[in-house]
Amino acid sequence: MNMSFFDQFSSPSFLGIPLILISMTFPALLLPSLDNRWITNRLSTLQLWLVNLITKQLMTPLDKKGHKWALILTSLMIFLLLINLLGLLPYTFTPTTQLSMNLALAFPLWLATLLTGLRNQPSASLAHLLPEGTPTLLIPALILIETTSLLIRPLALGVRLTANLTAGHLLIQLISTATTTL
Repeated sequence: MNMSFFDQFSSPSFLGIPLILISMTFPALLLPSLDNRWITNRLSTLQLWLVNLITKQLMTPLDKKGHKWALILTSLMIFLLLINLLGLLPYTFTPTTQLSMNLALAFPLWLATLLTGLRNQPSASLAHLLPEGTPTLLIPALILIETTSLLIRPLALGVRLTANLTAGHLLIQLISTATTTL
């Protein structure tokens, strides 16, 4: 079979069904069923401990107003942890190596952060568009440049993340191929 190094990044499918759907729903089978008790077994105890640990680590630096983001940030953290751990299994596909996945996560979170900052602290958020002590003639140009860099940030970070993940996977692929060849 003639394969290239980039074939590892194509989403595998079986009978036209993407296997990523099955592998992403598989961790949901590990969640305990509904019961009358709070903690039913060791697995749910471990899950509760992990969620509490992640939530505590995320929310410790924030003040009380920021704690309303605890649910979405903890859910995002667990989601990313599970899909990245799926990539460790042989013959599975890591969705975070795809630009579409990274941009789909980056853009809404960037927009929520930007709009929350503009709503809660408009003068401080707009002050980032113009460095202190800027000469008067440069003010319009700097505002355009800073606005452009602010708007392009999620795209740039998503591309960088995808490139770094892809480079890491390619390096591992090259090393494993060279090792088996030797």
